Amino acid sequence: MSDVAVVDGVASIKELVDDLNSMILEGRVLEAFEKYYYQDVVMQENELPPTFGKSANRAREKGFLAALSEFKKAEVKAVAVGDDVSMVEWYFDYTHKDWGRKKFHQVAVQRWKNGKIVHERFYYGSRSIDYMRFSQMQPR
Repeated sequence: MSDVAVVDGVASIKELVDDLNSMILEGRVLEAFEKYYYQDVVMQENELPPTFGKSANRAREKGFLAALSEFKKAEVKAVAVGDDVSMVEWYFDYTHKDWGRKKFHQVAVQRWKNGKIVHERFYYGSRSIDYMRFSQMQPR
């Protein structure tokens, strides 16, 4: 497990985000999800309907990861932190079994409460992902 500095029982959002990003970059995506996402988390891709709850979002994450045929690169380009909110600009380069090769930038906006992400929304260009195919991955 990653170590995060704690002050007065609470780690800073910046330290939490840095640890989360490090875990993702190390390929520990699902472990990071378990550690940092709130039980009733809401996650949303661009303008698609949100997905509610950790169980539904875990299933969605597992489905996405299982559909990757090659992962070439992930890179954190920028991080911004405010009061209970963080924003991370990512660059991704991967091949998906249904979508083909994807190289794109994405911004994740994360809202935090008590050291956990309660809401996360991903923003990226409409050409980055095939919306129709991604929407089929959404739990119903």
